[in-house]
Amino acid sequence: MTTERINRLKSNLFAAPREISLERALLYTESYQQTEGQPTIIRRAKATAYVMDNVEIAIRDDELIAGNRTVKPRAGIVSPEMDPYWIDKELDSFYSRPQDKFVISEHDKQIYRETLLPYWSQRSMKDFINSQFPDEIREATSQKVFSVNQTDKGQGHIIVDYDRLLKNGLGSLAGEMTSLAEKHPDNHFYKAVQILLEASSRHICRYEQLALEMAERCAREGKSQRAAELNKIARISHKIAIVPPDNFYEACQLFWYMNIILQYESNASSLSLGRFDQYMLPYYHASLEAGETQASLQELLESLWVKTNDIVLLRSTNSAKFFAGFPTGYTVLLGGLNETGHSAVNELSTLCLDAYQSIQLPQPNLGVRINELIDRKFLQKTAETIRLGTGIPQIFNDEVVVPAFLNRGVSLEDARDYSVVGCVELSIPGKTYGLHDIAMFNLLKVMELVLKRNQHNTDVCYDSLIAEIREDICHYVKLMVDGSNICDIGHRDWAPVPLLSSFINDCIDNGKDITEGGSRYNFSGVQGIGIANLSDSLHALNKFVFEEQRMGYADFIEMLNSNFENEGGSKVRARLINRYEKYGNDIDDVDMISADLLRFFCKEVEQYDNPRGGKFTPGSYTVSAHVPLGEVVGATPDGRLAKEQLADGGLSPMLGQDQVGPTAVLKTVSKLDNYLLSNGSLLNAKFTPSTLEGEQGISKLCDFLHAFMKLKLQHIQFNVLNAETLKKAQEKPEDFAGLVVRVAGYSAFFVELSREIQDDIIRRTAHEL
Repeated sequence: MTTERINRLKSNLFAAPREISLERALLYTESYQQTEGQPTIIRRAKATAYVMDNVEIAIRDDELIAGNRTVKPRAGIVSPEMDPYWIDKELDSFYSRPQDKFVISEHDKQIYRETLLPYWSQRSMKDFINSQFPDEIREATSQKVFSVNQTDKGQGHIIVDYDRLLKNGLGSLAGEMTSLAEKHPDNHFYKAVQILLEASSRHICRYEQLALEMAERCAREGKSQRAAELNKIARISHKIAIVPPDNFYEACQLFWYMNIILQYESNASSLSLGRFDQYMLPYYHASLEAGETQASLQELLESLWVKTNDIVLLRSTNSAKFFAGFPTGYTVLLGGLNETGHSAVNELSTLCLDAYQSIQLPQPNLGVRINELIDRKFLQKTAETIRLGTGIPQIFNDEVVVPAFLNRGVSLEDARDYSVVGCVELSIPGKTYGLHDIAMFNLLKVMELVLKRNQHNTDVCYDSLIAEIREDICHYVKLMVDGSNICDIGHRDWAPVPLLSSFINDCIDNGKDITEGGSRYNFSGVQGIGIANLSDSLHALNKFVFEEQRMGYADFIEMLNSNFENEGGSKVRARLINRYEKYGNDIDDVDMISADLLRFFCKEVEQYDNPRGGKFTPGSYTVSAHVPLGEVVGATPDGRLAKEQLADGGLSPMLGQDQVGPTAVLKTVSKLDNYLLSNGSLLNAKFTPSTLEGEQGISKLCDFLHAFMKLKLQHIQFNVLNAETLKKAQEKPEDFAGLVVRVAGYSAFFVELSREIQDDIIRRTAHEL
């Protein structure tokens, strides 16, 4: 049962429109103007410290966990040091754009254009990256064969070593850095970390002073309970500014302060939370042993879960199409295995789900790791949470992910400790810098270019087209890698993150930032998109043109160019859609096309190195990019119209084409070489609420999850909603403001999504078990 406090915290968080704050950008710029000529990593450290020392702070009504990135809830912050140009172009359209709207005052628009834009023009990371891209990469990205991401924002998609923070405390860590900086005076990394750890302690002490002032005011006003709560926040802040926490409250508070501080450093998405139920368990036990009740600890945890919804990412209009609905990436994985291979499910795993059942918000993005050893009772709790319909938790399969990491050279103990960053991107907590979303590769666009290029080739055949698609995959993967490595170098030279790096294993020992290769594991993760449409299209093309010879190849391509508007086009399209087998129905003839070409893409990607001494690693997930990626592809042989979306998720069937049932979808995806998708993959499933009703419904879902695990799929997630409910929400959004749905590897408020994404979710096939 949700407490009144939690209900008020939720209501207050969403009461006002989202605003844009320039405060961090202005403070950051002030510092940079004072540090001209100093090393970049020192300038960045001093700028972040300056923000921590001067940014306005607040403790909001009812809060038990202090720490806010901005005074106003859910405000977006800008990072002109990364890319000042897109912000300038969109200042007048933030509130009217179709996705992820924000309010910005006319006064702040003027400040941005007169102060921030002039300073950062020709000084930003974007300027460097753009100047390095050769024409061949520019042409490929303009054709939308692939995109190079993260050219305009700080680096996230990482999990810090929370054990290091919680067990040592800031004072000890700062002392260690002081000694290293004195011992290695020429190492700017150590000095930068020292600056930031000391500033972190000062920042937390500012909350101590604020809490004391507020407590005194509450005492004068006769609000004794709130005064006591604020005094407790002050005492905890005073302690954890220097020494390690001893209980759950103190650990949660230090944990959240550091999350806010890391946001100041990089303003990045997906500074994810890792295996919360593992590293927080000792502190939870300590609180119980000290006499605190489970109910009070659950309210504290619910307060923390609500806080994770306060951070929203301000993205460009184009980026918001790919990452619609503010997927902040506060991702947590529960359960799984410990380092010796035994089940890691514990009582905190269950409490994390209980707390989520209470708040039912888009964040945290909870996931559950399942395996042969999973406890049936915990699996049932997981199924009960899924049944709520918010799309949380998502499910990951240890039986696939652990071997996938072993295949990439990760140690067995580290592989068993995996978690997820962002949406579904696989990572080793505190040991990996994976650049997980550095690029997206549009496999269907490659097919389109090959098909059109051969329109008037009289010798064309199915096998020659497949061979040419393979050749083009090789060609464009090489260009994608080159572009990604340029972006990688841009982050190294323009945007190091020394504080974050200090919580990634081996960076301290190596004396290097993560952007320089200091981390233990260094990957660059790219996604292959469109595999379902690709296999459906090639299968239909082979049948319709080459085997059945219903139309000449050149005429067929002309039919596609006309978007099926030529004479007889509607009949041709109907046949392509309805007469030929489709991916997702456990039919080898089409499924094995997917398996073959996705494996080919993966093996091509994994050949390449990045500048940090690591390897490229493939994945297959779209976030919400299946809509904008579809907009750049013409009509295709599967009957898909020009500009129509691609299949959602990454490994999901095309809308409406999975007609045999959910188990057939599992069998289709099981034919892919899921062990190669070590950067993550995504499978969406949608069930009607009635199919999961009662104990029988929970039992059926548990059995389905067990089949998913046995079939060796990597990931699955669920929407449990009626299409009629979603249609009503489109008609009267004000009545459905709290409706949370699964978009891709994350959940979002349905009414905050663009119409295109809403329609996509409505049209996904709803199955029964």
